[in-house]
Order: sequence, then structure tokens, then C-alpha cells
Amino acid sequence: MQFNTRITDLLEIEVPIIQGGLAYLAYAELAAAVSNAGGLGQITAMSLESPEKLKEEIRKVRRLTDKPFGVNFAIGEHGREFSHMLDVAIEEKVPVVSMTGGNPTPIFEQLEGTPLKKLVLVAARKQALKAEKLGADAVMVVGHEGGGHLGRDDIGTMVLIPQVVDAVSIPVIASGGIGDGRGLMAAFALGADGVEMGTRFIATKECVHASEAYKKALVHSSESDTVIIKRSIGAPARTLKNNWTDKILEIEHTSPTYESLKDYISGEANKRFIYEGHNDEGFGWAGQVTGMIRDVPTVQELFDRMKEEAAEISRKWGSFE
Repeated sequence: MQFNTRITDLLEIEVPIIQGGLAYLAYAELAAAVSNAGGLGQITAMSLESPEKLKEEIRKVRRLTDKPFGVNFAIGEHGREFSHMLDVAIEEKVPVVSMTGGNPTPIFEQLEGTPLKKLVLVAARKQALKAEKLGADAVMVVGHEGGGHLGRDDIGTMVLIPQVVDAVSIPVIASGGIGDGRGLMAAFALGADGVEMGTRFIATKECVHASEAYKKALVHSSESDTVIIKRSIGAPARTLKNNWTDKILEIEHTSPTYESLKDYISGEANKRFIYEGHNDEGFGWAGQVTGMIRDVPTVQELFDRMKEEAAEISRKWGSFE
């Protein structure tokens, strides 16, 4: 099945599938595998220690693939600390930059006059309109089903995507609850030009930094085995449910402040589980799509499967003519 959408044209990729930023996990091996399979792989800038480390990772991706790839900036609470990292992406002539969390305005200002394609993750129609006004080339729209940080309005992908498609003129990339060819075709039916997947890519061979315990938890979890944390401090985010997240929710109920939560929701707590598999000492981000994950394929195997599923659905749609 051949794909030809505004996203494949914009990003010069073969399949309109984008790998999410995945804090502490989106590095060269995974990014290159996704790009080599025809999608857009990404590396995560703000999880790296320094501009020099980012430059090394970008160059490593280029040794592993000659296809387009992106660098994700999870700006969140980093303020303008990302500017020196963004300088590296500009100097290295990275094809695509994506932005998640926080106000993307400073990134747009720094990228002004450069040829880098700009993608912005949003969780509401209002945010999508703002991103378009700032100059985004496309928006990635995440519904309530997604993993990691979400919008505050609890709007599901099925409702949110058409709202944004109707509101903006730039391409829309659907995210949240997508992990197979059925999700890809559903996104097309809703008016999107492609999809972004995060959780599904964690459970792949090339996500080499993810612990086996993390991947096993994704394979064996159901769609009801996730929970939203940090809602009490205005930053809702979906994780796998475990004893650690039970502690977080208890603190949110009794003492809902950042100071009370910071040791439990820190990057270090995240890494203790995703790197070392310490289930009772940390947490791992995951969307409800975990209920659809039943194996740990290579990225190429995942893409091949999704394309076959999409082709089958396309043939079925043809029967409705």
C-alpha cells in the first residue's frame, strides 16, 4: 500500500507514522529504525546532558540512516534552557524539530529564517490554532488515551482530531490510542494526515534503553492498567499503574503540591523503572494502547504489519462503493 498525504510530502517520508519524543528512551537506535522503516524517527533533546551529547546523538542517527529524522524538545518547565540545545539542531541542519509541553513561542523565534520543519504537540483546538498562527508546519494532536503528558480537558482522540482538522489548515497528525494499522486508517477517516505513536514504539526491539521489565509490563497490561498522575498540580500525565503511582495518588489526595510530589514524579524516579525495572521505586509512561500490545517486534516488523492491516481495511472500504 502506497501512502501519499500532506505529511509524507512535508516530511519527505514514505509512511505517515511519527515516533514520539519518549523522554529518556528516544535515542539514535530507535529513531534510525523508524526512519529506515519509512516513518519519522526522533531523538529526545532535553533528556541529554549537554549540547555536545545532542550533537553526538544526531551524528549517530546519520550513521545509521540517510532518511529524514527529527529532534524533539520537551520544553515543559525548562524555560529558555533549551536554546543552546536548539542551536545544535540548527547547526546540524536537522530536518525536523518537534515541540511538546510549555509555550513554543521561543522555539519559533529561534528557528525564524531556518528551513527546519516545525511540529507542535497539542491537546486542544485552541492550542492547535495558536501553533498554526506561530508558524507550525503541522500539529500533532494527542487525545486523552495517550501516554505521558496530556491535555486538561480529558477529550478523547475520536472527538478531538476532527475538531482540530476543521479548525486549522495545516496538516494534523493524530496521537493517543494508536498502535496498529486500524488506528492509522481511523486517523485518516477522521481527517488526519498521519499518526504519532509513543507507547507502541517502546515495546520494540530497537528501543534498547527500555528495560525488559518495562516492555513486559506493556505486553501484559490491559487498557485499564494505566492511571493519570499529576492532575492535582495541573499537569496530567498517563502512566502504567503500580505501587509507586499508588503512592503518588495518595500524596495528591492528602498534600497536592509540587514540593510534596517532586521526588516521586522526578526524572530519576522515571528512570529507575524504565531503565532498571524497579517496579516499586519508579514509574513508566504508557497510554491506554498498552491493552493492544501483545509482542515486542522489530520496528520494521511493526511497520510491515501496520501496512498490511491498512491495506486490508482499504480493500474493505472499497467494497462500500
